[in-house]
Amino acid sequence: MLSLSTTAPGFASAFAALLAQARETVEQVDRPVAAIIAEIRARGDAALIDYTTRFDRVALTPATLRITAAEIDAAVALVPPDQRAAVDLAANRIEAFHRAQMPDDLRLTDAAGLTLGMRWSPLDAVGLYVPGGKAAYPSSVLMNAMPARVAGVARIAMCVPAPDGVLNPLVLAAAHRAGVTEIYRVGGAQAVAALAYGTASIAPVDRIVGPGNAYVAEAKRQVFGHVGIDSIAGPSEIVVLADAANDPRMVAVDLLAQAEHDEAAQAILITDDAAFGAAVSGAVAAELPTLPRAAIAGASWDAHGAVIVVRDWTEATDLVNRLAPEHLQLMLADPEPVFAHVRHAGAVFLGRFCPEAVGDYVAGPNHVLPTGRTARFASGLSVFDFLKRTTWVQADADGLAQVGPAGVTLAEAEGLQAHARSIALRLG
Repeated sequence: MLSLSTTAPGFASAFAALLAQARETVEQVDRPVAAIIAEIRARGDAALIDYTTRFDRVALTPATLRITAAEIDAAVALVPPDQRAAVDLAANRIEAFHRAQMPDDLRLTDAAGLTLGMRWSPLDAVGLYVPGGKAAYPSSVLMNAMPARVAGVARIAMCVPAPDGVLNPLVLAAAHRAGVTEIYRVGGAQAVAALAYGTASIAPVDRIVGPGNAYVAEAKRQVFGHVGIDSIAGPSEIVVLADAANDPRMVAVDLLAQAEHDEAAQAILITDDAAFGAAVSGAVAAELPTLPRAAIAGASWDAHGAVIVVRDWTEATDLVNRLAPEHLQLMLADPEPVFAHVRHAGAVFLGRFCPEAVGDYVAGPNHVLPTGRTARFASGLSVFDFLKRTTWVQADADGLAQVGPAGVTLAEAEGLQAHARSIALRLG
């Protein structure tokens, strides 16, 4: 764990090194992924089944690729009532927040008499990738599927691997609650390729969303352009701004809640009190042995964790904007004045009783967020990822007469005579 102070000599270079720290996977998977995609495009279902047998140890046929409605119903029945209730509460809150995002169409008539507009419409089909095995996250199913459903996407096709034939009932229950009925028991780069290009059993989609391993991420990168994708997500990260009025253990657990995701995750505390920073570090050390994922969280904290002591919150927000974190907690009595100076963060959690973990499950805003400092230019998943804009123009003879001559002039200046003539013929 790195301890820094903005008043210490060499802080600028040490902070620059922290920003430059590479946490993404260094595994080179571009060639094997390209080969997998090529095989799926060439052989379709047969290749998909072969890869599933090889990687997931499950023998499928074209008829058993898709999970049946009866299997989904049986899985839902296995979920304890309290978990079903939690999924329902989360789904309701996610749906309500994303429904509030839905934009209105635009229509205006300008001074020249032209009517201009912009119409929003949903994508036809979306593919949702869901990790399987130990990395089973029903919350991610809701966060990816609910905004698509709210946006009006007619078809949501979900792929989830079933290693050794095992499917997580709560994942299927979450999909069922979100209205996803088209679910396939396949995963990896081969599932991404099937969603992108289609096979005899899986019709192609227009956008692919959802988390996955290095092979899934690389496959999404390679199919981008043929289909849309949400993002290439990196390891999780959080920055916590906290003063000495906080409970050190509470702050420590908030940091560890991100560290336990992955050895490459990053948790950073920024505080204006050095003694409090030391107390939080001690609380992290005390809390770690009690966690089931202590080895993962400990590796993350040791390699990528940091405590930064600042002079004031203005200095702190300057650092936050340079870090552009996926998650930001402002554990202050009056967080809004500080929040006003935050320009770059995927999601922000205000106050001492608003941990980032509530955003992962039940707050309502999406937990699919930009990582790796991409919050400088990117935003979290929303209904806008499942909508597209179509602009339109309507003009009559009088309106065209107002603006057309300038269009002719510009077209001729660019040497595009047919463009110019297309307008000029209508000017009389």
